[in-house]
Amino acid sequence: MKVSARKRLGDLLVEAGVITIEQLDYALATKTRDEKLGDFLIRENYMTEQQLIETLEFQLGVPHIHLNQYAIEPDLMQLVPAALAKRTNIMPIRRDKNKLFIAMADPMDYFAIEEIRMVTGCQIETSIAAKDDLYRTLTKYYDLQESMDAAMTELGVTAPNGEKPQEMIDEDSPIVRLVNQIIANGVAQRASDIHFDPQETELKIRYRVDGELRTERSLPKHMQSVITARVKILGNLNITENRTPQDGRIKSTVNFKPVDIRLSTLPTIYGEKVVMRILDLSNAANDIDKLGFTEKNVALFRSMIARPNGIVLITGPTGSGKSSTLYAALSHLNDEEVNIITVEDPVEYQLNGINQIQVKEEVGLTFAAGLRSILRQDPDIVMIGEIRDLETAQIATRASLTGHLVLSTLHTNSAVESISRMQDMGIEPFLLSSSLVGIMAQRLVRRVCRDCVREIPATVREKEIFAENGIVIETVRKGRGCPSCNHSGYRGRLAIHEILPIDRQIKEFILNRASASVIRDYMNEQGFNTLIEDGLLKVLDGVTTTEEVLRVATAE
Repeated sequence: MKVSARKRLGDLLVEAGVITIEQLDYALATKTRDEKLGDFLIRENYMTEQQLIETLEFQLGVPHIHLNQYAIEPDLMQLVPAALAKRTNIMPIRRDKNKLFIAMADPMDYFAIEEIRMVTGCQIETSIAAKDDLYRTLTKYYDLQESMDAAMTELGVTAPNGEKPQEMIDEDSPIVRLVNQIIANGVAQRASDIHFDPQETELKIRYRVDGELRTERSLPKHMQSVITARVKILGNLNITENRTPQDGRIKSTVNFKPVDIRLSTLPTIYGEKVVMRILDLSNAANDIDKLGFTEKNVALFRSMIARPNGIVLITGPTGSGKSSTLYAALSHLNDEEVNIITVEDPVEYQLNGINQIQVKEEVGLTFAAGLRSILRQDPDIVMIGEIRDLETAQIATRASLTGHLVLSTLHTNSAVESISRMQDMGIEPFLLSSSLVGIMAQRLVRRVCRDCVREIPATVREKEIFAENGIVIETVRKGRGCPSCNHSGYRGRLAIHEILPIDRQIKEFILNRASASVIRDYMNEQGFNTLIEDGLLKVLDGVTTTEEVLRVATAE
């Protein structure tokens, strides 16, 4: 071990110019005793994980590796027990006679290195891996693979016939452990959805991460029925019914994080397809400032929801983050002095201090019926999950005209199109112009990974696109691809917005049934950004890419 390796991490980071001495002093004084210095500095945005890795690699001479490039031998799992690997956060990657090569996030954790040396009896050679890379690999090799092997060897479980086989209930059973690990692996990869896709000869497990769907692994066809049955048991669904779709809900804690899972089954020709929508309650959006608004747009949005009455619409296709924005708005408005009631299908996040109603169409509790009852409950603010039909739209309009603030969503492509959509439903122009206070369209784009971001010259086509929208650009920022972002160049998502406040002129346009192009021209004159313009401004800020913006929005 080099002498310099005995230096403290803070000193190495200050020497490398990554952080200042003031930032180090603040971190040492503020962080909890159990929290590692590096984790605190990354959380406070004083540095990125990539900067930490590069500093350690340079200062200590310890190589940085990508774990997905290694085919890890099963016998290494026997050499280093799972409990020890997880507690010390190390992954054995290969053995050469008496040398054991390990990957770890903190190569200065000498106690962990010594413990591994004593347990294995090997000389230890360290390398650095990104924390997420380690976590994914530990889950994959120690948990998921182990559960899958056990399930494969012990699959004498017969298909369900009304009884709940012990193998599907017992927490120590291989099938139960396998399903738990598939969910835990999805949470570890920040997946928003897990798909169990039945094919003719196999069952595919697919994860949707940052809006992109990818196949994680394929399981043998004979495991399909027992895995589907176990998932149904978790969601309190009928395991004998496989001819009609079913919906359920699972509340769980995964890796000490509360997770709410929405479950949906659908009969297909190769068996039941199951989709789990993961709602990570610890990451629930409850702050308007974290939704990716520009300064101008956040001011417009805040002024819209601050109105005492009227309708505020949020529009966009499925999966564009409308619900998250609504919940953030409700959290902002939630106060002891106001009565907020919602009617939703389904209730995604449960908010303290807000009365939330779940639509149950089978017993007659529709959006319209729920909304009618809400108005007898003395509400100040009403949130309707979605305006789907004329009846709901009419009650929402009346509610807004009788002193209530109504928040809702609509499935349209742009803010301007929402006006004609409401008129098509049958709402009279004079009612619409009186009740609407603002419309916001939004889409989600992937965020450039900050650990592998680099600046490159803009292409000729990019310069043309920006020029068409009155913006000059020379360079853009893109992700190179690293373990942190699973080599995609993107990590996380943010929203792009188009906000249309309903002023006196727009009210005139609505009353006169003006075309969408007339309203859009007026928006441009007033300097309100369209979706594509807002997206290009975010490319200019280096937080997303032109390809992402063009994927979800097109020039009008």
